[in-house]
Amino acid sequence: ADCRYTCHQECRSLIQLDCRRPGQWQSQLSPESTLLPPCTQNVTQTVEEEKPEPPTVQEIKQKIEKYNAKVTNCLLMKLNDDGTYTGFIKVHLKLRRPVTVPAGIPPQSIYDALKEVNLAEMTDKRTSFYLPLDAIKQLHISSTTTVSEVIQGLLKKFMVVDNPQKFALFKEMRKDGQVLLQKLPLTEYPLYLRLLAGPDTDVLSFVLKENETGEVEWDAFSIPELQNFLMILDKEEKDKIQQVHRKYERFKQRLQQTLKEARGKPG
Repeated sequence: ADCRYTCHQECRSLIQLDCRRPGQWQSQLSPESTLLPPCTQNVTQTVEEEKPEPPTVQEIKQKIEKYNAKVTNCLLMKLNDDGTYTGFIKVHLKLRRPVTVPAGIPPQSIYDALKEVNLAEMTDKRTSFYLPLDAIKQLHISSTTTVSEVIQGLLKKFMVVDNPQKFALFKEMRKDGQVLLQKLPLTEYPLYLRLLAGPDTDVLSFVLKENETGEVEWDAFSIPELQNFLMILDKEEKDKIQQVHRKYERFKQRLQQTLKEARGKPG
């Protein structure tokens, strides 16, 4: 009332003022007259991004026709009567660490493939090996196939028994001479991305890599898998230490050679 301090009504109990100026303000104003109405919660509400409307069947048909016109091989997309469509994607396997596969399993026969026999479940024996760097696998998928299903399909084709959470699918794009990698959410549809980008893999390609360690749910793995991770990390650590030692050993040799050559020179 004396200093004309203004606050919200719900804040009044939190205000402690030591006003010692009785006089003109006290006669003109009452405490209630300085209170503002309760503040509105979330005045600046975050505006949610409006998700684009899903394309209509007619729009999909036009995109597929445009896509197929650019295809130089037989890997065309096909529109189904229910509005879904099928097509092919190529996935580059860029795995730096070994994968776990069943030991002593013969190659899958056509009969097993048709019957969808999972050979990996026929034995408990396991072994690890490195997949060829940048190997390419071609998949025939549907517009309803998610990233999660693509990862599981790739692991099944290579009979990899590791937990799918160890891996992530990325889209690789080239722009202005730079290569950009973006991790895809598990619910994304790769074939739709392929349709939008066109068949040119230089514009867009898919890459399977190890998942970010910070995002892996380690509780989902078994004890043998976790022990295998530790062995792999230990080996990588030793290899890195050896690389550093070799690097500085070469630097030391060059430095000693330079000092040796400089000793015979004046100044």
